[in-house]
Order: sequence, then structure tokens, then C-alpha cells
Amino acid sequence: MFSAFANIAKIPDLRKKTLITLGLLVLCRVGVFVPLPGVNLDAVVGSIGEKKGSGFAEFLGVLDMFSGGGLKKMSIFALGIMPYISASIIFQLLSAIIPALQKVAKEGESGRRKITQWTRYAGVVLCIIQGVIICMNLNGSKYNGQSAVISEGFWFIFSSSIILTAGTCFLMWLGDQIDEFGLGNGVSLIIMMGILSRMPSALVQIVSRFDTSLDAAESSKIGPSHIFILLLLFLLMVMAVVFVTQAERRIPMQTPKRSRIGFKQQHFLPLKLNASGVIAIIFANSLIVLPSLLSGVNIQWVHDFAGFFQQGSFMYVTLEIGLIIFFSYFYTAVLFDPKEHAENFKQYGMFIPGIRPGNDTRDYLESVMNRITLAGAVFIAIIAMVPQIIQNTMKVSNQISDFFGGTGLLIVVGVALDLVNRIESHLLMERYEGFMKGGGKIKGRR
Repeated sequence: MFSAFANIAKIPDLRKKTLITLGLLVLCRVGVFVPLPGVNLDAVVGSIGEKKGSGFAEFLGVLDMFSGGGLKKMSIFALGIMPYISASIIFQLLSAIIPALQKVAKEGESGRRKITQWTRYAGVVLCIIQGVIICMNLNGSKYNGQSAVISEGFWFIFSSSIILTAGTCFLMWLGDQIDEFGLGNGVSLIIMMGILSRMPSALVQIVSRFDTSLDAAESSKIGPSHIFILLLLFLLMVMAVVFVTQAERRIPMQTPKRSRIGFKQQHFLPLKLNASGVIAIIFANSLIVLPSLLSGVNIQWVHDFAGFFQQGSFMYVTLEIGLIIFFSYFYTAVLFDPKEHAENFKQYGMFIPGIRPGNDTRDYLESVMNRITLAGAVFIAIIAMVPQIIQNTMKVSNQISDFFGGTGLLIVVGVALDLVNRIESHLLMERYEGFMKGGGKIKGRR
């Protein structure tokens, strides 16, 4: 494996793409440390801490994770790339539901360019909306008598919203440059870099609370046994995520044509166990915070209703699991249409051994997809719950527990696997040995 990384420097094209990708990712991190003009950072951090536990704080926490800590630093990249991701998900869903968008999507390259352009416009609109909401909350926030904004008023809201929107647009442009001149998916790499940037501060927290004494079982201390459990759990979670991310059900397919040696050609239809990926958790987290946002309303029955859905409560956990399973099925149904696949198989003369073409093939594919989607949805729900379980049992902060599951771990593992696959393809194409001994591909890909 180490020789494979060393071989990257021997291939000029791969070396160039790697350096460009690293340089652009470093530029993304530099922007996180450029603060918005007219913002009191100490008061901003304090006011966000005071809102901890509220629905708005949960929304800010998700936004801060995807921006790589840019929100707490109130930088020009505070919104991160998340508005563009949200717009992409929305258009992907609409393209499968609205016939007009379906027609545009089937126009080939020109149709994809139109949808990409509309997605960018929608991302800019979401940037402006989120920027205005955040700036309006900052405009009236105070901490220890200090205002979060040096010069409050309309001009701060207007100018800061424009700057935040411009920062996200710049990140979108950097992602495009990585796609064209670099290695891997630019937007995904930017998100992964933002999530991994929280790891050093999490390690600092663990070191600051580490205690080798026998009374390290205190809630404020982390003993050697805790460190061992955390390391073991982290390795197990990463292995589980890799296994389920790569897992697929292969449906054997055959064609009536015969090859030169007289046998029918056999192919496989790969069905991903976790077809929805991280989308189900993102959708569930976006909706689960809505009841908590009502906690600020000064109406007693509304406040009591929102109290049932506070983070960590039974209703909160139950609703989150239900939403994850629901969106796993919903998004899988949008991506995979058994009827369309059955018609395509019939048109090209392909069939599943033992299954009649047409409606029988459609029913078979639908039943198989429903079973494997249930397994993938349950796994995603467990992954989403692990950070909360660790946070409550080990008494660690969410900045530490987020690395043991949830959205962050799924994104990092998925993007890392895609990046390794791309590098391996370059190495094998240039007749270099891949990451596996003997030049074989990574297990699980064929």
C-alpha cells in the first residue's frame, strides 16, 4: 500500500492532479480564518454557546460541521458548501418527480448543463436566505454585555449576507476547478476537508481531559480504559461503514446472444445496500430540528409541544429513526425505478434467470430492493444514533462523538473510498501496482 502512494510521484499527470487538489483544498482552509468585517468573535462564540440545546443551535452545529468550523469563526466561508449541496439534493429529487425536469434531464449533456445551472442559481438563493437569517440573529445578539456586531443595522445584514454568498460561490468555483484539473469530486473533498479539520481540536480535548489516575472514572476525566474503548469503537465503526458502503446485491443477468465459445453472456446488476448514502440522515436532521425551533415562541402549549422533541429525548430519537428509514426508502425509490429497468431489459433482450421478462422482473427487482433497503436503512439509523450514545455514556463533547458515526463519518469514508478508487485506477492504467498486493483492485469492486 505504501509503495502505491510512492508511485503517485512517478506518474506526471497523477502527480500534477494531486498537487493541484492539495493546493486548492489548502486555499479553502485559508478562507475559514478570514473573519467577516464588523464581527466581535468572542461575543459570537458566547452567544452561540448560550443557545445550546435549541433548534437553531442544532442547525448552526450542522452548518459549522460542513463549513469546517467557519461558522464559529464567523468567516467569509461560514456557510460552507452546504447551500449548494441542499440545492443539488432538491433538484435531484425534483428531476425524478416533475415530468418537465425529467424531460430536460434526458436531453443528454445539454440537459445536465441546464440542471446544473439551475442548481447553482438555487444554491445562491439558499445562500442569501441562510446568510440573512444568521446575520439577523447576530445583529441583536449580546454576550456579557458585548454586542456580537460592532455596528448593528441594515447595512451589516446586507453587506455580510453578500459576503457570505460570495464565499460560498467561491467554494463552488474551487470545487469545479478540482473536478476539471484535480483529483476526485471537488465539492465532496471540500466537505471532507471541513469535517476532518475538526479532528485536531477533538484530540486536544481528549488530551486535556486525560488522567491516568485510578479515579479517572469521573465525568470530567478520560482514563486509559476510555481511550482504548474509543479507539476500538472508532476502528469498528469505520470498518462497518466501509463494509456497508461497498456492499451490494448482484442480480445475475443473461442475454440470448452466444459468445464465440458457445455460452450465453452473463452480467450482473449491482444493487447498493445503502443506495441513499448520507442523504437520509441529512433530510432527517433537517426536519427533526423544526419542532425545536418552536421553543422560542412565547406560547405555552407551543413551548410544551417543542419540549417533547428536545435533543436526546425519547420522542426525538424515535422520530429521527423513523425519518431516516422513511427517507432511505423514499430516496431509493427516486433513484431506482424497477419498472424502467424491467422495460430496458426487455428491450435489449436481457433477462434474470428463472424470472420472466416484464412485470415479473419488475416485481422481483422491487422485492429485492425493498429487502436490502431495509437493511441499509437500519444500519444508517444505528450509525446516526452512535454519536448520541457515546456522548451520553462517555460524557464527551459532540465534537468528539461526531467522529464515531452520523453524517460526518459516512461522508468521510465515502469520499475517501472514491478518492482511493480514482488513484488506484490511475496506477493500474499506468501498469503500476494498486493498493492491493499483486495489482488487484480493492475488495468489493469488480
